[in-house]
Amino acid sequence: MLAIVIPAHNEAAHIGACVAAARRAADHHQLLGEAARVIVVLDSCTDETGDIARALGADVLSIEARNVGMARAHGAERALALGARWLAFTDADTTVAEDWLVRQLDCGADAVCGVIGVHDWSPHIGAVREHFGRTYTDADGHRHIHGANLGVSAKAYLRAGGFPPFESSEDVALVEALVASGARIEWSASPRVVTSARTDFRAAKGFGATLLEVGRRYLGSESVEDEVVVIAA
Repeated sequence: MLAIVIPAHNEAAHIGACVAAARRAADHHQLLGEAARVIVVLDSCTDETGDIARALGADVLSIEARNVGMARAHGAERALALGARWLAFTDADTTVAEDWLVRQLDCGADAVCGVIGVHDWSPHIGAVREHFGRTYTDADGHRHIHGANLGVSAKAYLRAGGFPPFESSEDVALVEALVASGARIEWSASPRVVTSARTDFRAAKGFGATLLEVGRRYLGSESVEDEVVVIAA
């Protein structure tokens, strides 16, 4: 069995598109009928996120932590209890490609770190999009880490100790633990997702926060060097 885990905090505006895309990936014909569950972890939700996710066929869990590391870990724990051999992680403001799970599995690795695309840059000044285009590596061999596009085998996940209870950068910490445990990681541009560049982001040090800081630096006429600005989402 395969599992897609999605943490969510008050994501009623996005969870429908997210779960619908995840369900398409879970039902892809190249999975040859292997069961794949979509698990949404509601973290301190007070809106209709859970109702929407359930209506679209997702398994829905609830915690009260306001901590994305704990939410991802909780979803992974449920997936493992159900017998999942592969855990795929994305975010509630992200849509995965129809062949996303297939491409992760095709890598034949212990873990797969994928890349992201952005569907709407309108919340930011043009310089932010230009900076992203210059500094982001959308190709195999990249070194970006995104909770919005991450996959790991159950064995490697357990060996690495799982997600730590971090409010941000929990994805980076997991990948560092995977590396330390000797896991083979594929840095692939093949599994595709499209995420949000919104300014009302959930992770204080995630992708949205990074883009906002780049914009502030441009607006403040500070020097913005051509360096990789995105390590997590």
